[in-house]
Amino acid sequence: MGEQVTIIVGSGPSGLATAACLSQQSIPYIILEREDCIASIWKKYSYDRLHLHLAKQFCELPYMSFPASYPTFVPKKLFIQYLDDYVSHFNISPMFQRTVEFAEYNEVSKRWIVKARNASSGEVEIYSAKFLVVATGETTNPFTPEVEGLNTFPGEVLHSTQYKLGREFKNKNVLVVGSGNSGVEIALDLANHGAKTSIIFRSPVHFLSREMVYLGLTMLKYFPFSLVDFLMVMLSKLFYGDLTKYGITRPTEGPFSMKIKYGKYPVVDVGTYNKIKSREIQVLPAEILQIKGNDILFKNGKLHPFDDIIFCTGFKRSTNLWLKGDEYLLSEDGLPKPVYPNHWKGKNGLYCVGLSRRGLYGNSVDSQNVANDINFIM
Repeated sequence: MGEQVTIIVGSGPSGLATAACLSQQSIPYIILEREDCIASIWKKYSYDRLHLHLAKQFCELPYMSFPASYPTFVPKKLFIQYLDDYVSHFNISPMFQRTVEFAEYNEVSKRWIVKARNASSGEVEIYSAKFLVVATGETTNPFTPEVEGLNTFPGEVLHSTQYKLGREFKNKNVLVVGSGNSGVEIALDLANHGAKTSIIFRSPVHFLSREMVYLGLTMLKYFPFSLVDFLMVMLSKLFYGDLTKYGITRPTEGPFSMKIKYGKYPVVDVGTYNKIKSREIQVLPAEILQIKGNDILFKNGKLHPFDDIIFCTGFKRSTNLWLKGDEYLLSEDGLPKPVYPNHWKGKNGLYCVGLSRRGLYGNSVDSQNVANDINFIM
């Protein structure tokens, strides 16, 4: 059994930030990572045109700024380079291909017992530590909903994590299911590459430009949520006008309030609105009822044929499958039960980082809080 001071589960931005903060305070740790690389969601499971939707100053990890040469909105390739440089700078060495299958606090030894399967050897390795940090992130396991008749669909069916570039879909009828930022941007990429693109907007969404979001985040440092939300909605209405004529409705709650309460991001528009306005992207306001071959029947009774489907339907977290005995910190869906700003600390040396629904900025704050608390206890 490998005895440790701290075990971090996950080597995405949350795990890396935690490792750096612990290093700054000379606290030993190991990282268990199920994939074969750091930040796998960025390196292996994201589309090519992806950029950080927030300005770079809101996305820095602790103790290392982005290079001055980086653009305000950092593209995927440069963000990966930043993370690789971060790992080198702080000498972070995750233990790759270790899938955590069990973690429980032992009342006798007062330590966390963690069992991880080594994908290379197939063996289960056992570790123990005084502190356990869940840094597996909000985007853990891709989720595709069950749809009647999906098995009869002859075309390509992808999750957003499998999509890279729209070139291969030129002149095809493609349905994008899901109107979060991934869905809206993948729809834009498809349209830019000549696909006949439709997207389902099942729920009301806020459309904001990058500049509006930047202004809103800056204002939140000085003004209450209600005022900032009011201004964002007003600016969105002025800039985008009446979205209902395109089949899109706005929520009754403000964009930043919804982000905190429900984890629902506003759509950060990088060109999709103009494609919708020009009808190059068709908005479908109804859910799928049934699929019969290439024909998709929607709940409003309309039938549309498609060649391919891309599900941008988010993720599920699997923490509840392996974390045992925790009745305080994390809920069944893997998100914190305690409310912000006390969401990061559990009992018996259990912590979580990157689950506050506050993006990379939240990761940075969480990781520093965790390291400071561990240092205080030690």
